[in-house]
Amino acid sequence: MVVCRYYEAKYPSPGDIVMAKIAQISDDEIGAYVKLEEYGGIDGMIPLSELSRRRIRSVQKLLRVGSSEPMAVLRVDQDKGYIDLSKKTVSAEEVQACQDRVKMSRKVHTIVTHMAEKRNVDPQEYYEKFVWPLYAKYGHAYSAFKVAVSDPQAVFGQFNLEPALLDELMVDISRHMKPQRAKLHAKIDVRCFSFEGIEAIRRALKAAQDTATEQTPLSIRLIAPPEYVITTISVNPDEDIKLMNRAIEAAEKVLKDEGGALKVLVSPRQVTEHEEKELQDLMHRAERENAEVSGDDESDGDGY
Repeated sequence: MVVCRYYEAKYPSPGDIVMAKIAQISDDEIGAYVKLEEYGGIDGMIPLSELSRRRIRSVQKLLRVGSSEPMAVLRVDQDKGYIDLSKKTVSAEEVQACQDRVKMSRKVHTIVTHMAEKRNVDPQEYYEKFVWPLYAKYGHAYSAFKVAVSDPQAVFGQFNLEPALLDELMVDISRHMKPQRAKLHAKIDVRCFSFEGIEAIRRALKAAQDTATEQTPLSIRLIAPPEYVITTISVNPDEDIKLMNRAIEAAEKVLKDEGGALKVLVSPRQVTEHEEKELQDLMHRAERENAEVSGDDESDGDGY
């Protein structure tokens, strides 16, 4: 991959969480030297004391040359080129956020460098012309590229790119930015003990179902009374989680009006393949148990 910094700033700021690739462990093991991928591979250093909150004797037990780790920036001396880093102060949430950001930045970089290589241009020229301005406007150029898939002019119109370049760029963006389909689940507990309790629950679930759109259909299935699961397949999880919350609110309103209640057991969220399989197994077990109970009832009836 062509070496070029991803962001307009030449150096990170103290407090930033950056992706550091372990380049070398010092001979005396007082720390490790790293390269900061996002900043064009500039050098950084992590002292032994900043590796872990626990006492350690060997750097090599915690770091492996060639691996990449999210680290916090402690100090930056631009004149001397010193960047001191810490691993022990980085939380699990910060690790995930850094990994997600870098994953997006790498995709942007792949698209930009591919275009630059095809046209024999320095990638930084494209970064300066439109990529860094898109970072400033959209928070991340990846977000801008996602918008461009459906509306190229809204994103790139301001840059007056030559038509051939824009066409080639959109081909690359469309190929790399195919929407990722995510599975979203929510679990609710619905109860209504009024005279028309069963009908009230049906009306509540229909109200939830009616909030669905053509792009985001909702499936509401019984797990086992009184628990239901709401599911959908989404290409825009953030927006569709909001839609699922509106569906739950619609059902809750109907139930309250009928003297019932709704409790959210699991808020709408994206689930993994493993969690999806666990849910399917649970549904199948519930179906079998319901079928067995129904069969027992029929047997009892035949015995009278």
